[in-house]
Amino acid sequence: MTQSQQWPSAPCTLQALLEQATDNFAAADLYFGHGTDNAWDEAVALALHGLGLGWDADVSILEWVLSEEQVRTIVSLCERRIDERIPAPYLTGKAFFAGLEFRVTPDVLIPRSPIAELIETAYSPWLPKEPETILDLCAGSGCIGIASAAVMPDARVDLSDISPEAVQVAEDNIRLHGLGDQVQAFTGDMFAALGDRRYDLIVCNPPYVDAEDLASMPAEYQAEPSIALGSGTDGLDFCRRLLREAGEHLTEQGCLIVELGNSWEALERAFPRVPFVWLEFERGGHGVFVMTAGELARYRPEFG
Repeated sequence: MTQSQQWPSAPCTLQALLEQATDNFAAADLYFGHGTDNAWDEAVALALHGLGLGWDADVSILEWVLSEEQVRTIVSLCERRIDERIPAPYLTGKAFFAGLEFRVTPDVLIPRSPIAELIETAYSPWLPKEPETILDLCAGSGCIGIASAAVMPDARVDLSDISPEAVQVAEDNIRLHGLGDQVQAFTGDMFAALGDRRYDLIVCNPPYVDAEDLASMPAEYQAEPSIALGSGTDGLDFCRRLLREAGEHLTEQGCLIVELGNSWEALERAFPRVPFVWLEFERGGHGVFVMTAGELARYRPEFG
């Protein structure tokens, strides 16, 4: 604990502890963006975990008088959040995406993709019909593929990631949601582990952070696996390969959806003759494009 941190002594109410945690988080200039966007919600997330409660807990718990052990547990989590700049989901071991809970560890990115909005509508209107086969490429925790499977129970979903540790987390999440008969995880680089499988939909949230942004990211992002973030000088190393190879793994009417975040401008500059379609989201987010199998074939010479 740093000298500037002050904490109430037990017995105290949860409200009092949360207010102090919020003040301490603000004083420490923490960065939020891994499930919450403000100090109060971050403190609540850690306190609920420390008390063994879920987000559906009644607001009346704010008046609970905490024991010495409960205060010590919550304060310990908050101090680690401050002193080590560890994102809250890594401290709690769980994150939420598309309304579902997922296990997360420092081996995977913390789920936060705007693609959740597309999943909720079964990717309409970007697919001519509901897909029978889906690939979540660079799957990490498997959140995109698993949430897709939950919305589209008739689809067969594959998850693929280059990191064996990430695939282990994805397999844990497959079991968590009881989707072992519908979802399968593979370990391999790009499409290497998938053979000649073809998909109606490939969704990919690849590494796309350019070298400059990677070096200047807040410490909370530095806690995430660098292999899932950085992708060369302009952030496009992985995407270039993907655009060259994805067409060989799509069905005739298949579709590719890729999230590139702030690197969308670099992609436009790299391929000025390709008319990328960038999606808009009601709840925020940007840098997600969609391409059909036909378009990938048409512009294959551009991707070289």
